[in-house]
Amino acid sequence: MQKPAALRPRPVRRDAVASQTSVRDALNPFERFNHIVVEGPIGVGKTSLASALASRFGAQTQLEAPQENPFLSRFYQEGERWALATQLHFLFQRIDQLSPIDARARSNAPIVGDFLIDKDSLFAHLTLDDDELALYERIVAAQSLNLPSPDLVIYLQASAQHLLDRVSRRGISMEKGISAEYLAALSERYTRFFHHYDGSPLIIVNTDHWNPVDRSDDFELLIEQMVGMRGRRAQRPICFGCFPNWRFRASGGSCRSPKIAWCVEKAG
Repeated sequence: MQKPAALRPRPVRRDAVASQTSVRDALNPFERFNHIVVEGPIGVGKTSLASALASRFGAQTQLEAPQENPFLSRFYQEGERWALATQLHFLFQRIDQLSPIDARARSNAPIVGDFLIDKDSLFAHLTLDDDELALYERIVAAQSLNLPSPDLVIYLQASAQHLLDRVSRRGISMEKGISAEYLAALSERYTRFFHHYDGSPLIIVNTDHWNPVDRSDDFELLIEQMVGMRGRRAQRPICFGCFPNWRFRASGGSCRSPKIAWCVEKAG
């Protein structure tokens, strides 16, 4: 019997590569979503991704300023004693940052941020005792907040161990007091929060398996999926990698990655 000829890889035409590159370069999620927010726990890479999107598409940035919170380092070192002061400082800082966004949105200036004010309650429930939480909620209610919701939210998820590794690698001095237990509790709170979040269209990215912050191919694929989002509230979230408490089916359409799935329903 004659042995089959060895299979040879088909040559890739240069014009096909150039065409694919030009199509990718033409994709711009800000043509559909004027205000995009990247969210996730400390160390997950939300500021890096927000900055990368802003740089790629010429958007304005609206970034957290933790270095301006005088209580944060004390909270990381001493814990509960400084929790309420830390929380209130962030609350008013974010209100001040978000208030001008309406005017910029009306002028069609694209904006990308790295915080969602809706999730502030997540930290409040994690760090405040019952009396402090009640006081905090009264203060929030008294603000009569009417702040704009983003047009799209990208939630970056990671395990507690990955968060701890990233926090350690970046070596910010005030973060040295952050414990693995705190990061585990924080990660779980984020998972619960976004399990129920329906304030904006949502993309969920598990950065343990799929990392648009450090890998250019993943970054380009994320942009494709942002552009491909359909609808505002009716669209199911898109999830990359594994996300606890959701059941999935394989995605269809133009998806080319086995790591992408569409959420079809919440489990339990």
